[in-house]
Amino acid sequence: MHTYTNFQAEAINDHIVNWLRAYAENAKVKGFVVGISGGIDSALTSTLCAQTGLPTICVEMPIHQAESHVSRARQHIKNLKAKFDNVSSVEADLTPVFETFKQQVPETENPHLRDLSLANTRARLRMTTLYYIAGIHSSLVAGTGNKVEDFGVGFYTKYGDGGVDISPIADLTKTEVRLLAKYLTVHDEILIAKPTDGLFGDDRSDEDQLGASYEELEWAMAEVEKGRSHNDFSGREKEVFEIYKRLNTINQHKMQPIPVCQIPLNLK
Repeated sequence: MHTYTNFQAEAINDHIVNWLRAYAENAKVKGFVVGISGGIDSALTSTLCAQTGLPTICVEMPIHQAESHVSRARQHIKNLKAKFDNVSSVEADLTPVFETFKQQVPETENPHLRDLSLANTRARLRMTTLYYIAGIHSSLVAGTGNKVEDFGVGFYTKYGDGGVDISPIADLTKTEVRLLAKYLTVHDEILIAKPTDGLFGDDRSDEDQLGASYEELEWAMAEVEKGRSHNDFSGREKEVFEIYKRLNTINQHKMQPIPVCQIPLNLK
């Protein structure tokens, strides 16, 4: 396992903040919009955006949300506002929107596909809300995906939480996210919270869904980058390696550009 002994939190923080500020200035936008879930990725992303000095809008978008998620999100926003006068917040309760949507779409006899599709719908309703708020404030939607989610196992919703303008923490593993968040004194309740996407209305964690912890997946991602194969491992390592490879393969459609059917010139 990687020990991260050379992790330079202050320098990485400054690098990301400067990158965000320069990108916004070049794009001629006013600031950033970040969806706040009560998890560590959105807490870190919003803290990085706030440090630019540009207007940063933290958006809560509950859809039948667990009370623990809501309370963590609100505490984080309160803490951020106390530190930065450029931070504001909006709450958009999307529960009635979600319920109306469910009433308007066809049912299916497959409960698993229905639950999965509705979970993705939650993420897509939130994306639409973030872009509305960004639009009326001439701002950018800042993504909250980390490296393992975005480029390893594709653990996000296509055109949901994957629908963003910029990705400030997508080159940081979950472990690195935790190290940087701790450096920036994100409050302890968020630092120790079990990672969850909160899309199913229950207490299932990311690890429950993925079959492996982020630390294990980080290890597998590094081993794949070294050119290793499942034959190089046994026991739990082999199991984790195969989980990573399977998820990385089936979720390539999220990570690759949309396929375009190229028409031969002689047919035009």
